[in-house]
Amino acid sequence: MVTELPAWAVRLRAERRNRFWSQKDMARRLVEAADDDVRARLPSRESIVRRIKAYEAGHNQPDDPYRLLYARAFDLTEDELFEHNHGTLGFAGDDEWDALELARRAAATEVGRETLERLELAVDDLAVAYPETPPRELLVRVRRHLYYVSQLLDSKKTLTEHRRLLVAGGWLSLLAATCLIDLRWFPAAAARLRTAAQLAKETEHREIAAWCLETEAWQVLTEGDFGRALTFALAAQRVAPSGSSAYIQATAQEGRACARLGEARETHETLNRVMRLVAPLHVPDRPEHHFRYDPAKSDAYIATTLCWLGDPSAEPYSRGVLARLESTTDGPPRPRRAVAARLDLALALLAADQPDEAGHLTLTAMTSGLLVPSNYWRAAEVVRGLETRRAPVAAELREAYRELRAPAAQPS
Repeated sequence: MVTELPAWAVRLRAERRNRFWSQKDMARRLVEAADDDVRARLPSRESIVRRIKAYEAGHNQPDDPYRLLYARAFDLTEDELFEHNHGTLGFAGDDEWDALELARRAAATEVGRETLERLELAVDDLAVAYPETPPRELLVRVRRHLYYVSQLLDSKKTLTEHRRLLVAGGWLSLLAATCLIDLRWFPAAAARLRTAAQLAKETEHREIAAWCLETEAWQVLTEGDFGRALTFALAAQRVAPSGSSAYIQATAQEGRACARLGEARETHETLNRVMRLVAPLHVPDRPEHHFRYDPAKSDAYIATTLCWLGDPSAEPYSRGVLARLESTTDGPPRPRRAVAARLDLALALLAADQPDEAGHLTLTAMTSGLLVPSNYWRAAEVVRGLETRRAPVAAELREAYRELRAPAAQPS
């Protein structure tokens, strides 16, 4: 059984399966991770595959250079992979995973309808948890469910059940990539996005494919590459089913990219398209679901877009959005979205020459404990604006920004 294997052997197999790599794929990745001098000394691919089988069976732990090559291939540290006390998978304490496995064993040895339904519900639960859960914490839960999917792929199942498993794996890989982008761990995020895109292609799931492109648009937008963000957003719209959540989100992302590029006419045209798409929508049963477009999201996106464009209406619009996010008039308070809304309003206040309030809002956002690393650049933009204006609060904000960034420097 898996639990009888050494922890490092379980991790090696789990990390490989989480990426939907075969053992031959793993051998190729190890070779690609090697420097030229090391690669020249490696044995044949067949010999490396035999080593991989022995490692995953727990017969012997990888030694040099394979420890380093594994770490590079998985974009993890050697300690994360091979440290005896490391708890990446942590099955014993994972109630969600235990509940899924117990239900499967109680029903049958095959995958079964009930197991799939519970798994799909768990995927939705994770997507709903995204806005309120720290990305590191959610990433651990998503990885565990990905490992569970990879286990089920080895079980007896019908073609329909196989496809449903791959779709669940696609959504989970996409959510993992989103968490990794929030943490700014871009190589690992790219690997997860490639897996999600591959599964979308195999299952002909256009919405997952579109979300992959939209997620890439968001990533490059946070890196300041606004032209590529626009390219990805338009590509996502071409792939997405018309009127789907992915289509609307990609359209909104197009508007934000246009705003950053200073294209006022195109920005307003895109915002009008978003409003027309959202108008017939009803509030979904679970509006916090990351991959289901909630009409209330459009207000927040419009506020962000207007602020980035420097539109005169940005300040009053942003104030209204922030008030709604902090109230309970249309659902529970959404503190993480409210933090981003404060940064939007701060940027609008800078444009309106109100640096004191802008500084207060930015400091509140940075010290909230809710700002994810993918949004640090938005805080930095306000800090730089206040420094340019020689605002008295600028020095305090710069120090707060340094403290904010310090814990995010080293991934764990």
